[in-house]
Amino acid sequence: MRKPILLIIALALFTSFAPHKELKWMAIGDSITFHNGRTEYTKGRLTKGYMDDVVGQLPYVHFANHGHPGWTAKGIAENFDHLGIEKADIYSVFLGTNDWWVGFPIGTVADYDNNTGAGTVYGAYRIIIDKIRAQNSNAAIILLTPMQRTDYVDINNQASIIHGAYKDNNDGVKLSAYADAIKNIARLQKLKLADLYYKSGMTIKNAVNFKRLKDPATGEYKNYKYPDYIGIPFDPKTDEYPYPVEAMNMTYDGLHPTDKGHAIIAKMLVKIIKRY
Repeated sequence: MRKPILLIIALALFTSFAPHKELKWMAIGDSITFHNGRTEYTKGRLTKGYMDDVVGQLPYVHFANHGHPGWTAKGIAENFDHLGIEKADIYSVFLGTNDWWVGFPIGTVADYDNNTGAGTVYGAYRIIIDKIRAQNSNAAIILLTPMQRTDYVDINNQASIIHGAYKDNNDGVKLSAYADAIKNIARLQKLKLADLYYKSGMTIKNAVNFKRLKDPATGEYKNYKYPDYIGIPFDPKTDEYPYPVEAMNMTYDGLHPTDKGHAIIAKMLVKIIKRY
């Protein structure tokens, strides 16, 4: 009886010390993905993105950054063949926040099922997922929902301002509706999901510690917490940048994650990727 037990122990030890198969990962997304390894675009506010965090924990994973600032699911779908996306073991698709802001129509499940084209979120995701499966039908596909966001003020151009997700976009649609659509696609297609919107702990409230604005009554600068800063005027021509370093929490500008935010994204991805 001892020989089989010893054999099982030996196999377990061999498996635990055997080198892991190298895995190739295509990280597809918008500016949040793009900033990984390009910290100069953040004025030093970011030092490490979520892909670097993932491979730091799973060194057998090797990624390619396919982040495109400002892009929507439509842009990725229509340009997929020209983006240099290679055959890989793992693909992640992290979109949705720009789709919300520009009012890209969400569409319906029928747009996905009927492959109606890149005119809706559902249709665009059908194209993206089909393109991925054409490269590798056995690949793991991970969809990420957009994280919650507050008022965005571009650190490189503070005249570029977008209100937070506490308010609907110009078409009256909530950011959560885009997150719900991505969740639905993952569920229907049996894809892996990193649900940043609902399960990451990154919220409108903790996106920043405060927003530094002039008190309308006194003209003196004051640190306003959420939701107290909503509606307080900000003049990009004369006012200081409203998010000094000490205002950083999950994001450094109301939208783009800090090292802390990226670490949370990475933790959720590692939990999925380490299974492969």
